[in-house]
Amino acid sequence: MKTTIPLAITAIMGVIMFVQYFVPHQSSENFYFFMLDWTRVIGIFALLIGLSSLIRLHGQKIKRQVPGWGYSIVVIVSLISMACVGLFDGVQEGSLFMKLYLYLMAPLQSTMFALLAFYITSAAYRAFRARSWQATLLLISGVIVMLGRIPLGDMIWSNMSETTRWIMILPTTAAMRGIRLGVGLGMIATSLKIVLGIERSYLGGRV
Repeated sequence: MKTTIPLAITAIMGVIMFVQYFVPHQSSENFYFFMLDWTRVIGIFALLIGLSSLIRLHGQKIKRQVPGWGYSIVVIVSLISMACVGLFDGVQEGSLFMKLYLYLMAPLQSTMFALLAFYITSAAYRAFRARSWQATLLLISGVIVMLGRIPLGDMIWSNMSETTRWIMILPTTAAMRGIRLGVGLGMIATSLKIVLGIERSYLGGRV
């Protein structure tokens, strides 16, 4: 019973939402927006569950004083502080919440992305090793694209920028569309498995 009812609800709603998409009627559109509102409501409860899980996880780390438990204190204090500031002072332009976000959160995010650049460079160095013809092709394309983005590339070869633009527009776009097509087919297959009750991992545990 614990699995039958959720599976039945998932299957029924999956079929209804699939059929609704192909019904060109105002009532069908109204039903879609009605379900969209319910999705927002469920999302709010999911947010509360996520917050409680986050606080419980970091609270246990602080209680047990596991390595790095000081960072857990920062997480909880920051979470509570930003929530209180946003609730009592608002999130409008010029508020304390927006000042904390613009002058504290945004620079921290920029710093994190700046640090990620070094990891990306390291990964690119390992990927660009010409051990096969595919890796060689990736190496040549990567070098051309990187040189085409800087003035030095046009100094080396006058058509470097045009070649870079051609690589980004034609081969890269074709590859990205193929990847998106594959991802779309994978999403359809996963959705069918969920609707038909084959995929049950969302129920939690072993079912």
